[in-house]
Amino acid sequence: MDLGLKGRVCAVTGASGGIGLEVTRQLCDEGARVLMISRDPEQLAAMAEVVRAEGGTVEVVVLDVTDDFAGDQVVAAAKQGFGQLDVLINNAGAARWRDLEDASEADYRFQFELSVMAPLNLMRAAIPDMARRGWGRVVNVSSTAGKRPSSQMPDYSVGKAAQLALSRQFADRYAGDGVLVNAVCPGPTASDLWMAPGGLLDQSRDEAGGESRDEALAAVGSKRPIGRLASPEEIASAIVFLSSERASYVSGAAWGVDGGTVPVII
Repeated sequence: MDLGLKGRVCAVTGASGGIGLEVTRQLCDEGARVLMISRDPEQLAAMAEVVRAEGGTVEVVVLDVTDDFAGDQVVAAAKQGFGQLDVLINNAGAARWRDLEDASEADYRFQFELSVMAPLNLMRAAIPDMARRGWGRVVNVSSTAGKRPSSQMPDYSVGKAAQLALSRQFADRYAGDGVLVNAVCPGPTASDLWMAPGGLLDQSRDEAGGESRDEALAAVGSKRPIGRLASPEEIASAIVFLSSERASYVSGAAWGVDGGTVPVII
């Protein structure tokens, strides 16, 4: 299926690994040009070379998306490298397991900055030009925790719920201008966030009392109706579709890509 992305210019935050890297790869496979954004210069440079070796056209921006004027920097870099920006994918995220009583005000502020203020600033910088041209796509990568708060990640859950509300606000405002804003809500995914040493898998293992990593992985997967964690490629496929011409009548959605984890039909 031709997704109509050939020649489109896309910006992906959190692009140096996991879901963001797979989104970049799939966009490039569709003929899009991609601005890869991450705050890790070495990892970003290495992954950009991998994508180029696969035939992708990418440029990189080393940037913390919570910095002031990050949105303006992303738009300027897209214009300098490719002429304009057509698609924005707000994927950068971070999480740790902690009890409600252990989540500090600083933890909540961090999640608000990363999940709400950073996407807000990037959308405010990117969407006006898209609206003037009459075409644009924004995909905000939220979480099942934004729909059903996780008792192990209270600060993350609140930030992701607010991100969903923010996405809907922008969707309602700009759909008539041809700019379609949507969110995806992944469940546990076998990306660096979960699988890296000390990541959410190890944290869940410690919470369960020191079982092996394989046992912890099986336990997490067994809680999904589909019986396993998602792969980054599976999440990326939904994001890329929502970024495409084929998603021309989808606006304001919060797509669950969670293997049936959240038992609701909205």
